[in-house]
Order: sequence, then C-alpha cells, then structure tokens
Amino acid sequence: MLVAVGFIDPGNWASNIAAGARYGYALLWMVTLSTVMLVILQHNAAHLGIVTGKCLAEATAEHLRPALRSVVLITAVFAAVSTAMAEILGGAIALEMLFKLPMKIGALLITAVALWLQFSNSYGKIEKIIIGFVSVIGAAFDFELRVVGVSWREAAAGWFTPAFPPGAMPVIMSVLGAVVMPHNLFLHSEIIQSRQWNLADEQVIKKQLKYEFGDTLFSMIIGWAINSAMIIMAAATFFSRGAEVTELDQAQIMLKPLLGNGASAVFAVALLLAGVSSSVTAGMAGGSIFSGLFSKPFDIADRHTKIGTLVTMLPAVAVIFLISSPFQGLIYSQTLLSVQLPVTIFTLIRLTSSKKVMGKYANTRLTKITLWTIGGVVTLLNAALLISYFTAF
Repeated sequence: MLVAVGFIDPGNWASNIAAGARYGYALLWMVTLSTVMLVILQHNAAHLGIVTGKCLAEATAEHLRPALRSVVLITAVFAAVSTAMAEILGGAIALEMLFKLPMKIGALLITAVALWLQFSNSYGKIEKIIIGFVSVIGAAFDFELRVVGVSWREAAAGWFTPAFPPGAMPVIMSVLGAVVMPHNLFLHSEIIQSRQWNLADEQVIKKQLKYEFGDTLFSMIIGWAINSAMIIMAAATFFSRGAEVTELDQAQIMLKPLLGNGASAVFAVALLLAGVSSSVTAGMAGGSIFSGLFSKPFDIADRHTKIGTLVTMLPAVAVIFLISSPFQGLIYSQTLLSVQLPVTIFTLIRLTSSKKVMGKYANTRLTKITLWTIGGVVTLLNAALLISYFTAF
C-alpha cells in the first residue's frame, strides 16, 4: 500500500485529469498497460529485496561499476526530488482549495508534516496512516463516480483499446510516468524488508515471495481502480461538456456547479490526503536511494538516511517557489520521471537476472523476456515523446 499511494499521488491527479478532460475515455488503456507493467516490475524489485536482503540502491552500489552506479543513483535522487515536488505541490493546492491558504505557505506546511511523520514516527505507524488515507481516497472517488453520468461502454473500450489522439503523446507519457515511477521500485525493495526473515531458509524465502506477490497484485489493482476513476470522472464531467482543465483548483471550482459543493469538497480532501501520504513515501524513497550511494540501508536514525530525506524534500519545496504554473509543473514532473525510468528498469533487470546477485532465484528466461519487453516499450514511448516535442517547434 505504501507503494500504491505513490501512483495515486497529485502528479497522477494532474496527468489523469488532463487525460480525461482533453481526450475523454481514450487514454484509459495507458492506465491498464502501465499497471500491468507496474505489477511485474514491483514484484521483481521486491524479489530482489527478499532474496538478497538489500534494497535496489544497495545492490546497485555493490554490484555496478562506480561510474555507472553514480549515474543510476544520482539520477534516481533527481527523480525522487521531482516526485516529492509533485506530491508537496498537490497537497498545497488542496490546502488552497479548502482554506484559501497561499500555495507557498501550504507547501511549507505539507513539507513540515511529511518530515515530521518520517522523522518522529515508526514505520508501523506510517504504514497504518497511509493505508487509512488510501481507503479514504478510494471512497472519495467511489462517491464522485456515483454522482456523474459515466458511459461505461466507452470506458470499457478505453481500458483495452490503444489510441494515440493528435497531440496526446506528452499526456500519455505523463500518465506512464505517474504510474510506473522509478522511486517506487527503490522504495518497494526497501520496505519489503520491514518484516525480518531468515535468508538461509529456502521455505521462508518461497513463502515471502508468494505472499508478497499477492500483496503487490492486490495493492496495484486498487491503484489501477483509483487512477481509472480519475480519468473517468474527468471524461464524464469535463470532456463531455467541452471544458478544458488547466489547473487542479480549476477542476474543483468547475465541479461545484456540475456536481455540487459536496463533490467539490470531497475532491479537495482526497487530494490533500494523497499529497501528504505520497510526500512521506517520496521522502522515504529519497532517503533509501541516497543511503545506497554510501552502501547503507534505509534507517531514519542514520545520518545518511536523514540527509537523503532532506536532500529530497527541501529542494522539492524550493522548486515550488520558482514555478509559475502549478498544473503544468505537476504534468512535466511526471514526464521527467518517465525519462529516468528506463535507467532504473534496466538496472533492476541486470541485477535480478544475475546469478551472482540472486543465486538460484535469478530471473528465468521468460521473466527476462517479459522485463526486457517492458523496458523496450518504456524506452520507445520516451523516444516518441522526444520526437513529439521536436516536431512541435
């Protein structure tokens, strides 16, 4: 669930609402494709953590050459900062919606709350808080869908029929970057170790792998449903009326006359919870990645993890003071994540396919083919994104 909240974050809200408001149900297929890829990749990352007892950052530091290791982990830190910026910004937008609080002050408050949760609470408490938040967010979108007129026939077609409307490539890539996120691969390989087990006992390893996959699949399906609900709500509410959404707070304002004050308030509360909870997990991921640079595990009591968390959160909030368009900032932050994503994916594949790293639990031939295919699809989509930018000028 800590991983799942990372892809129902404010960056997803911006990407999904842009997708639904501009293209209706046509881009739902990208949520389905991204979630399928996500389940496979997240399981593979957790597989690494269970078998080796090390997170992806630690394994990268141990098994890759120094120059390559630095490229992978430093770019991953930048990805975590980009993620944290989107999470904090989303929470600040929600505070502005609910209490008319200036966005910059809201950003500072969200950052302070997220840092307090990371530095003062145990992992177990954070886990329970975020599971509660995910439940409320899910309930909020269930309520939203009940009050809009959804064309479920079009939605069903959209989930499984690939479409590339003119000019949609940046939004498609932002949806991909918002679902399959590099920091989540690092985070999952770390937090899977919060429950200790005997690495020497083969039966224990097999049991962990079995139940981890069930946990991952269940959590990712919940994330798929919530992401789909965002696009469906935007398609049914905005696209059907020809209303283009350029800001998240604009979406909330437009919901009032269409669906009533209740729907508008529910939207803002859910966004606030998404912002706070995903800010926490972004900081945890950044702390894990930074610690990995020094071959250290995530430990909030350790100075490497503390510095890594601050290196992730403080630049993220600083960027918010510099951007002029919060909504576009959210979308482009997700696009930047998708650009770094192939680096993390191919690093993960290399490590989990190595018998030196994984022993007899190294990827099978079928798993390698599947993972390389996913990596290839992501890389091709990134190339298409770059081409779309060049042709736009």
